[in-house]
Amino acid sequence: MAITRLVIAFNRARDWLIAAIVLSLLKLISLLPATSASNSVDRAARLIGPRTSRHRLALFNLKRAFPEKSDEERQQIALDMWGNMARLAAEYVFLDQIFDFDPDATEPGRIEVEGVDIFLKLRDSGKPFIVFTAHTGNFELLPIAAASYGLDVMAMFRPPNNPYIARKVLAARRTSMGHLVPSRAGAAFTLARRLEAGGGVGVLVDQKFHKGTKTRFFGLEAQTNPLLAKLVRQFDCEVYPARSVRLPNGRHRLIVEPAVTIPREANGGVDVAATSQMLNDKVESWVREYPGQWQWFHDRWNIKHMVK
Repeated sequence: MAITRLVIAFNRARDWLIAAIVLSLLKLISLLPATSASNSVDRAARLIGPRTSRHRLALFNLKRAFPEKSDEERQQIALDMWGNMARLAAEYVFLDQIFDFDPDATEPGRIEVEGVDIFLKLRDSGKPFIVFTAHTGNFELLPIAAASYGLDVMAMFRPPNNPYIARKVLAARRTSMGHLVPSRAGAAFTLARRLEAGGGVGVLVDQKFHKGTKTRFFGLEAQTNPLLAKLVRQFDCEVYPARSVRLPNGRHRLIVEPAVTIPREANGGVDVAATSQMLNDKVESWVREYPGQWQWFHDRWNIKHMVK
């Protein structure tokens, strides 16, 4: 018991120290103009990222996903990934400045939106719906865009492993992102209640899920969370893909696509496995278009033990 308490105390102290360093850096970043801060952290991440073990995992994933690309091409994608991740972190600090989208504006700002008619349709329909996305670009901007049209989407997210950082991130998200549901026990029930009440939910579908549905992603076996398919089976709601694309000069394009056709079994019920595969296929098409804007350092295929 004494050893267990020491380990717990050590882990807490380590998490606190890491959080203190990260939050202090974000505080320093906030002293800079938004564009300068974003550019600065991008350059720093491209120098620091390749020196981490996560970079080796990213390159390993890229080699398996893009065997036809050269080492130089895969290295550049990994560098772009680190730049995107650093900008994403910095953008938390400047969220109010970055999100300048005004549905009634006549001049373009930092944010542009494709699929405005879909936002309006979902807002006025009164029917339950699901929007799915992936960790591409600044995906955090999507629920804020929905809110700008008066569309309240309950979004499920995975909090950071560090509890001190997680509390800070959650506080920042709650300022403008509506209802948030951490992806832990009971989350599925909370989302189900929202759909039952005729509301909308948002889910990220590109994360590894232990004991999930067996699917293929970039031609490789991957386990996918069947939650979305099971919710559709229960509530027969429409499903819409949405993504964020990072553009040059600190701009973003948010895209909401028309509803997808859900695969069905012979008896008319939702085909959970085929639906999960459809989600992977959609995300893969996004990642292939902008590979440097996806998080390759995650162990999506459960092959971390293979990386040396």
